[in-house]
Amino acid sequence: MTETEISQIVRQALSNVAPEVDLAAIDPAKDLRDQIDIDSVDFLNFVIGLHKELGVDIPETDVSKLATLNSCVGYLVSRVK
Repeated sequence: MTETEISQIVRQALSNVAPEVDLAAIDPAKDLRDQIDIDSVDFLNFVIGLHKELGVDIPETDVSKLATLNSCVGYLVSRVK
């Protein structure tokens, strides 16, 4: 799976928890939760969505590595088989 494909999956997972957000306006280097104003439950649903779509286990200790779009994609690229 390519980085572009993973990025699209990440954006779709974000859209699922925050459908009102303009995904094109997201700064890939800034904190996602600050930009799209989601709470911890929504962020957990985002992580669960990534797990379901990619089949990647994301331990609780690694959730902080998903803070920005760039770090999220980078983390997932390294974990996807």
